[in-house]
Amino acid sequence: MLFPELETERLRLIEVNKEHAQGIFDNFSNPAVVQYYGMDPMTELAQAEKLVDHFRNSFLASRSIRWAMIRKEDGRFVGTIGLNNLSKGMKRAEIGFEMHPDFWRTGITSEAVKAVLQYSFEEMGLHRMGAVTFLDNVASIKLLEKHGFEQEGILRGYLFQNGQSHDARVFSVLKNQ
Repeated sequence: MLFPELETERLRLIEVNKEHAQGIFDNFSNPAVVQYYGMDPMTELAQAEKLVDHFRNSFLASRSIRWAMIRKEDGRFVGTIGLNNLSKGMKRAEIGFEMHPDFWRTGITSEAVKAVLQYSFEEMGLHRMGAVTFLDNVASIKLLEKHGFEQEGILRGYLFQNGQSHDARVFSVLKNQ
Protein backbone atom coordinates (compact mmCIF):
# COMPACT_ATOMS: atom_id res chain seq x y z
CA MET A 1 0.00 0.00 0.00
CA LEU A 2 1.51 3.30 -1.11
CA PHE A 3 1.53 6.11 1.42
CA PRO A 4 -0.11 9.27 -0.01
CA GLU A 5 2.29 12.21 -0.01
CA LEU A 6 0.81 15.70 -0.10
CA GLU A 7 2.28 19.13 -0.67
CA THR A 8 1.37 22.69 0.29
CA GLU A 9 3.08 25.98 -0.44
CA ARG A 10 5.51 25.55 2.47
CA LEU A 11 5.21 21.89 3.47
CA ARG A 12 5.75 18.37 2.30
CA LEU A 13 3.42 15.92 4.05
CA ILE A 14 5.12 12.52 4.08
CA GLU A 15 4.88 9.27 6.00
CA VAL A 16 6.17 9.48 9.56
CA ASN A 17 9.28 7.30 9.84
CA LYS A 18 12.12 6.50 12.25
CA GLU A 19 14.02 9.61 11.14
CA HIS A 20 11.22 11.67 12.69
CA ALA A 21 11.36 10.01 16.13
CA GLN A 22 13.51 12.77 17.65
CA GLY A 23 11.18 15.48 16.31
CA ILE A 24 8.17 13.60 17.63
CA PHE A 25 9.86 13.26 21.00
CA ASP A 26 10.73 16.98 21.02
CA ASN A 27 7.05 17.79 20.42
CA PHE A 28 5.39 15.20 22.64
CA SER A 29 7.76 15.75 25.57
CA ASN A 30 6.92 19.46 25.57
CA PRO A 31 4.15 20.18 28.13
CA ALA A 32 2.91 23.13 26.05
CA VAL A 33 2.40 20.87 23.00
CA VAL A 34 0.58 18.08 24.85
CA GLN A 35 -1.41 20.39 27.12
CA TYR A 36 -4.48 19.82 24.93
CA TYR A 37 -3.50 16.52 23.32
CA GLY A 38 -5.02 14.01 25.68
CA MET A 39 -1.77 12.40 26.76
CA ASP A 40 0.94 12.98 29.31
CA PRO A 41 4.34 14.25 28.07
CA MET A 42 6.77 11.66 26.77
CA THR A 43 9.81 11.03 28.95
CA GLU A 44 12.05 8.96 26.66
CA LEU A 45 12.85 8.63 22.96
CA ALA A 46 11.68 5.00 22.94
CA GLN A 47 8.11 6.24 23.39
CA ALA A 48 8.41 8.31 20.20
CA GLU A 49 9.89 5.32 18.34
CA LYS A 50 6.95 3.20 19.48
CA LEU A 51 4.53 5.90 18.27
CA VAL A 52 6.21 5.85 14.83
CA ASP A 53 5.59 2.09 14.69
CA HIS A 54 1.99 2.63 15.78
CA PHE A 55 1.43 5.19 12.99
CA ARG A 56 2.81 2.73 10.40
CA ASN A 57 0.84 -0.26 11.67
CA SER A 58 -2.39 1.75 11.86
CA PHE A 59 -1.89 2.91 8.28
CA LEU A 60 -1.28 -0.65 7.06
CA ALA A 61 -4.48 -1.72 8.86
CA SER A 62 -6.39 1.18 7.18
CA ARG A 63 -7.31 2.64 10.58
CA SER A 64 -5.44 5.93 10.23
CA ILE A 65 -3.03 8.03 8.19
CA ARG A 66 -0.38 10.18 9.90
CA TRP A 67 1.78 12.60 7.95
CA ALA A 68 5.00 14.24 9.06
CA MET A 69 4.90 17.95 8.27
CA ILE A 70 8.29 18.84 6.77
CA ARG A 71 9.16 22.43 5.96
CA LYS A 72 10.27 22.71 2.33
CA GLU A 73 12.75 25.53 2.86
CA ASP A 74 15.02 23.62 5.25
CA GLY A 75 13.64 20.10 5.69
CA ARG A 76 12.79 20.75 9.35
CA PHE A 77 10.26 18.48 11.05
CA VAL A 78 7.37 20.69 12.18
CA GLY A 79 4.92 18.17 13.63
CA THR A 80 2.33 15.66 12.48
CA ILE A 81 -1.19 15.75 11.10
CA GLY A 82 -3.46 12.89 10.35
CA LEU A 83 -6.70 11.03 10.15
CA ASN A 84 -7.72 9.05 13.22
CA ASN A 85 -10.62 6.59 13.57
CA LEU A 86 -10.62 6.20 9.80
CA SER A 87 -13.63 4.28 8.52
CA LYS A 88 -13.56 4.13 4.73
CA GLY A 89 -16.80 2.12 4.66
CA MET A 90 -18.62 4.75 6.70
CA LYS A 91 -16.78 7.51 4.78
CA ARG A 92 -15.53 9.30 7.88
CA ALA A 93 -12.46 10.08 9.97
CA GLU A 94 -11.25 12.51 12.63
CA ILE A 95 -8.45 14.96 12.02
CA GLY A 96 -5.72 15.56 14.58
CA PHE A 97 -2.48 17.51 14.61
CA GLU A 98 0.33 18.84 16.76
CA MET A 99 3.32 21.01 16.01
CA HIS A 100 6.39 22.48 17.64
CA PRO A 101 5.78 25.87 19.31
CA ASP A 102 8.37 27.46 16.99
CA PHE A 103 5.72 27.18 14.27
CA TRP A 104 2.61 28.21 16.19
CA ARG A 105 0.64 31.08 14.63
CA THR A 106 2.48 30.86 11.29
CA GLY A 107 -0.39 29.46 9.22
CA ILE A 108 1.47 26.21 8.55
CA THR A 109 -1.08 24.03 10.33
CA SER A 110 -3.87 25.71 8.39
CA GLU A 111 -2.09 24.84 5.12
CA ALA A 112 -1.76 21.23 6.24
CA VAL A 113 -5.41 20.99 7.38
CA LYS A 114 -6.57 22.35 4.02
CA ALA A 115 -4.46 19.78 2.12
CA VAL A 116 -5.60 16.88 4.29
CA LEU A 117 -9.28 17.87 4.00
CA GLN A 118 -8.98 18.21 0.22
CA TYR A 119 -7.28 14.79 -0.04
CA SER A 120 -9.81 13.18 2.31
CA PHE A 121 -12.89 14.48 0.52
CA GLU A 122 -11.69 14.45 -3.09
CA GLU A 123 -9.27 11.51 -3.28
CA MET A 124 -10.51 9.21 -0.51
CA GLY A 125 -14.19 9.99 -1.01
CA LEU A 126 -14.86 10.64 2.66
CA HIS A 127 -18.07 12.48 3.54
CA ARG A 128 -17.48 13.54 7.15
CA MET A 129 -14.42 14.81 9.01
CA GLY A 130 -14.65 15.06 12.76
CA ALA A 131 -12.37 16.66 15.34
CA VAL A 132 -12.21 16.52 19.12
CA THR A 133 -10.69 19.26 21.29
CA PHE A 134 -10.35 20.14 24.94
CA LEU A 135 -12.99 22.68 25.94
CA ASP A 136 -10.52 25.56 26.23
CA ASN A 137 -8.18 24.81 23.30
CA VAL A 138 -8.98 28.13 21.66
CA ALA A 139 -6.26 27.95 18.98
CA SER A 140 -7.44 24.59 17.63
CA ILE A 141 -11.10 25.58 17.85
CA LYS A 142 -10.45 28.75 15.80
CA LEU A 143 -8.43 26.76 13.26
CA LEU A 144 -11.20 24.18 12.86
CA GLU A 145 -13.88 26.87 12.52
CA LYS A 146 -11.74 28.61 9.86
CA HIS A 147 -11.96 25.40 7.82
CA GLY A 148 -15.73 25.07 8.14
CA PHE A 149 -15.98 22.79 11.17
CA GLU A 150 -19.04 23.27 13.35
CA GLN A 151 -19.35 22.27 16.99
CA GLU A 152 -21.81 19.42 17.49
CA GLY A 153 -21.66 19.11 21.24
CA ILE A 154 -19.73 18.19 24.36
CA LEU A 155 -18.39 14.70 25.06
CA ARG A 156 -18.42 14.27 28.83
CA GLY A 157 -15.30 12.72 30.37
CA TYR A 158 -13.99 11.88 26.89
CA LEU A 159 -10.29 12.70 27.30
CA PHE A 160 -8.00 11.40 30.04
CA GLN A 161 -4.85 13.32 30.90
CA ASN A 162 -2.84 14.14 34.00
CA GLY A 163 -4.72 11.55 36.03
CA GLN A 164 -8.21 12.90 35.35
CA SER A 165 -11.01 12.86 32.81
CA HIS A 166 -11.83 15.95 30.80
CA ASP A 167 -14.83 16.97 28.75
CA ALA A 168 -14.23 17.61 25.05
CA ARG A 169 -15.87 19.49 22.21
CA VAL A 170 -16.73 17.50 19.09
CA PHE A 171 -16.69 19.22 15.70
CA SER A 172 -17.35 18.13 12.15
CA VAL A 173 -17.31 19.33 8.59
CA LEU A 174 -19.06 17.58 5.73
CA LYS A 175 -17.91 17.28 2.13
CA ASN A 176 -19.14 20.20 0.01
CA GLN A 177 -20.32 22.11 3.07
